[in-house]
Amino acid sequence: MNDSHNAFSLNLFSGQQQFENFRSCEKIFPTTPIRRSGPVFEFGNAPRDLPETYLYEGSTKNLINFLDEVDTTGMLVIKNDTIIYEDYWHGYTWQTRCLSMSVAKSFVSALVGIALDEGCFSRIEDPITQYVPELNGSGYDGVRIKDILQMSSGVRWNEDYSDPDSDINRLGRALGSGESFDVCAAACVAELPPGSYNRYVSMDTQVLGMLLVRTTGESISKYLETRIWEKLGMECDAYWIVDDDGMEMAFGGLNVTLRDYARFGRLYLFGGNWQGEQIVPAQWVADSVTPDAPHLQPGVNDLSEEEMGYGMQWWLPNNPDGEYLAIGVYGQFIYVYPREQLVIAKTSANRNYGLTDEEPSWRELEHIEVFRAIAQQLK
Repeated sequence: MNDSHNAFSLNLFSGQQQFENFRSCEKIFPTTPIRRSGPVFEFGNAPRDLPETYLYEGSTKNLINFLDEVDTTGMLVIKNDTIIYEDYWHGYTWQTRCLSMSVAKSFVSALVGIALDEGCFSRIEDPITQYVPELNGSGYDGVRIKDILQMSSGVRWNEDYSDPDSDINRLGRALGSGESFDVCAAACVAELPPGSYNRYVSMDTQVLGMLLVRTTGESISKYLETRIWEKLGMECDAYWIVDDDGMEMAFGGLNVTLRDYARFGRLYLFGGNWQGEQIVPAQWVADSVTPDAPHLQPGVNDLSEEEMGYGMQWWLPNNPDGEYLAIGVYGQFIYVYPREQLVIAKTSANRNYGLTDEEPSWRELEHIEVFRAIAQQLK
């Protein structure tokens, strides 16, 4: 592990400031580019103030104070294709490419839907090992692609960021040590019946990345570039962190500007259609944000480790009004609210994230109430 990789890994979930790390990943890790091309899709602009307060757990709280407390680096509010609010902090600008963390998972899901539509593989009910034979004998042997999409693979996994020996922290360190993501995936073992329990497993998304590479014959970055980046009028190039074999860190290594995160949210807002061209199949978008089994439903659930519901690499909040979110650790969000034609993109470097394995450290549910307060004001 080189010094820069080592410093990055050791500082994560330690309370250390992360502003520079999250905007400089191309200086720390090997990456592969995603090139923009063609005319930029421009949003309108009609600035308005944010609400001063929001309600959370029965208390009225100050919204600007909240943004400061969670080390917000950028927030963009778009309604009816018009920028209502855009601001940046801590040296970030509209050109800063910020580490997505698990917001990347929702991009991967879109690419899987496109690959299915293009006939690269047959059905999400097929076992992953039909297309990724390297996983034969692993915890993914015979597991349906659908169960992997829905974070219900049943593999043994610990995603506790506050535990330095957890699977997710060991996976992060594997990147710096030169270990292959594919090898890490093949080492997973089964624990629960697939499709029976919602357990958040970042490796599930990495396995979906393997599926994309094996069935499309392209890297994830190139597939994203040609199927989405070139079509949505993206404003800036993006890049993806890769391992020493050139395999993308599918579960969290995408780096994108705030406006381009919002353009991706807009794609889903319009059911996968972009100005008349169906980029992601409409049914795939609908299925991705619909919890279709008991273990995926939002709310307290004995069949899930999560309080929020889950679709296919998208989160469903409690008491939903048709909203859904892409969420990444440290406070990365794409919030989509179709009823109000609203997209909110937010990047953060919340230094308290992962200090404990509880909501007061994550503040993800609180973010949702902030987004809802913004939506309510804009009605």
